[in-house]
Amino acid sequence: MGFTTTVPGTARIGADRELKRAVEGYWAGRVDAAELESVAAQLRRTGWQELLTTGLDSVPVNTFSYYDQMLDTAVLLGALPPRVSGIENPLDRYFAAARGAGSRASGPGHNSAEGVTPLEMTKWFDTNYHYLVPEIGPDTVFSLDASKVLSEFTEAVAQGIPARPVVIGPITFLGLSKADADGPEPLSRIDELLPLYEQLLGELSAAGAQWVQIDEPVLVTDVPTERNGRSALPELAERVYTRLGGLIDRPRILVQTYFGDAGESLAALGRTGVEGVGVDLVYGTAESVRSAELNGKLVVAGVVDGRNIWRTDLDAALAILEDLRPAVGELAVSTSCSTLHVPYTLAAETGLDENLRGWLAFASEKFAEVAALSRALTNGRVSQADVFEAARDALATRATDARLSVDSVRERLAALGESDRRRTAAATRRERQHEALGLPELPTTTIGSFPQTGDIRKARQRLRLGEIDQTAYREQMEAEIAAVIALQDEIGLDVLVHGEPERNDMVQYFAEQFDGFFATQNGWVQSYGSRCVRPPILYGDVTRPTPMTVGWITHAQSLTGKIVKGMLTGPVTILAWSFVRDDQPLATTADQVALAIRDETVDLERAGVGIIQVDEPALRELLPLRSGDRQAYLDWAVGAFRLSTSGVADETQIHTHLCYSEFGDVIGAIADLDADVTSIEAARSHMEVLDDLNAIGFSNEVGPGVYDIHSPRIPNAAEMTDLLREALSAVPAERLWVNPDCGLKTRTTEQVTAALTAMVDAAKAVRA
Repeated sequence: MGFTTTVPGTARIGADRELKRAVEGYWAGRVDAAELESVAAQLRRTGWQELLTTGLDSVPVNTFSYYDQMLDTAVLLGALPPRVSGIENPLDRYFAAARGAGSRASGPGHNSAEGVTPLEMTKWFDTNYHYLVPEIGPDTVFSLDASKVLSEFTEAVAQGIPARPVVIGPITFLGLSKADADGPEPLSRIDELLPLYEQLLGELSAAGAQWVQIDEPVLVTDVPTERNGRSALPELAERVYTRLGGLIDRPRILVQTYFGDAGESLAALGRTGVEGVGVDLVYGTAESVRSAELNGKLVVAGVVDGRNIWRTDLDAALAILEDLRPAVGELAVSTSCSTLHVPYTLAAETGLDENLRGWLAFASEKFAEVAALSRALTNGRVSQADVFEAARDALATRATDARLSVDSVRERLAALGESDRRRTAAATRRERQHEALGLPELPTTTIGSFPQTGDIRKARQRLRLGEIDQTAYREQMEAEIAAVIALQDEIGLDVLVHGEPERNDMVQYFAEQFDGFFATQNGWVQSYGSRCVRPPILYGDVTRPTPMTVGWITHAQSLTGKIVKGMLTGPVTILAWSFVRDDQPLATTADQVALAIRDETVDLERAGVGIIQVDEPALRELLPLRSGDRQAYLDWAVGAFRLSTSGVADETQIHTHLCYSEFGDVIGAIADLDADVTSIEAARSHMEVLDDLNAIGFSNEVGPGVYDIHSPRIPNAAEMTDLLREALSAVPAERLWVNPDCGLKTRTTEQVTAALTAMVDAAKAVRA
């Protein structure tokens, strides 16, 4: 027996970020394991009950995580790195793999994780969620620990939930892992994992599970490839799921794909014994499903967008479902992917105008859309007439709202020429900048942000509540800037930053000052671990009414004789970390944002700012999952960055920053950005990116990170000296900068002071 209404997964951080506070309390020693689990259990119970009440007849479980689902799968399969094996407490061992040494305060019953480095972290496909990358080495011996899956399943069943356990599949787990040391490619070891999945299916069957969802989103990508360039995934999927589908003692299997079109892999799954296939029909196509011969299977059709916040065109979605129904065995309605990627509910937003509210659907609203579509598919459109009419009315107001098409913006875009995206030759600029700036070899700097202290957050909250006015807030922020400038001067950094105390987030801060954006009050989503962000909503044409950063930077510059960098966020990252309008090409929206950033760079230069950093950490993030679509994206992404940075003189040095991505996929585009200095994550990967840059003839200046800021662990000067010497083997000193991997806002002032002091000492040692 199948089901009719579901979602692939849900958020776990809590509508009010309850899990964030509990987890961080555990790390700090304020919360014990029992209290942490109590918070987690309440979040699970509330989430399951909402889905059941909304009308879903199959509820995903085991989508909860204390940190990350890939890390959970590494625990499930016995694939944690050996360096954490000495930590006796399982929860501390888990967090040590995620965060490294100092994952929680030492105390009774807990082991210190001193000296442990964390797993690498990178983006989950083309989303803004970060996952931890499992390390599969020659000594990795897989073993099954199904305690979490079984516990959450039995917990849900005891509450009357029609529970469907969810696990990441073997192809995706190994396909997203990295080979440790000199071991073989992880996917070559898939036959070692299959017995564990067979055992897991048997244990779930014994526990009473009727269905199990095995997530295989890697099937929507092109990798791995065979020598002829053709994807090897369809054949691998068929082999794996023929074996798992052929088991006698198991629940029914739903192989869930998302984030794109699984193409030939759908037909491959159709030839196996699995009972269900989940497909993304927002970013994939119904034609792939029709041609895959899935008429004997349950198809879970993701027609409601699970990763953006726009209201569904219910008429169009229902038409897709009705057209698809004859081509499949059974049909269930779903979101396109887990709602991990969208905020919990619109009910918490009180600052929306009625038009904008009508255009939006957060997770709770999407659950209702799924249920309405399922009822309409079963009982006819007339059964949901009021719901469908409300959706039509909202879509009609969006089509005619004047904010979505501003003549002055459209005219400016139409007038752009190639010269607006080009600067003088890099070598010429370098000579003029070195003369103008007068910096030493191996100049030291940071990426931009300094710790967002409790006092800063409290001041922001008091301003929001009206307890202080803008003048008092600015005075406090200027005092914070003065302290950060003094600290950097004392440490001995060469190029300073103002620390960004006035910025709530590197995208939201700008979105709140652009026309065409709306910043939510409580639209929190998980970025990684306990880190949450509120992606702004880009709904209309974008303009910058007034300068956004000039006053803060010029104030900081007045406090020191050293250079203070201007700090901006690039157009691609603003798009990637926002919920972006879906009614025009992304390239058009990117150019609108780029023009707004360009206006700011010109104003900074006029104010005497000699170094301007325009960060693009999300350049890799938006890269299409299919290789055939990538060049078009890279062309407009690079073009947008160059449009934003090409309005300044040769003497003004443009920096950019990239972090936590698989850079090899976009290495040519990094060079094409033509930034004068590129700072880039390199500490966890031990400078591997420099070889990639050298391989393409990259000749601009570069700052490979020597300090991993996403771990509380503080490296010493000797470690950073070794990393710098590795870097110097690939990049000459006149082109090398010294900096951390990323901004410092998530660290404490004590951690930052110690680490930056060690970094400056390392630079001095290497200079000597």
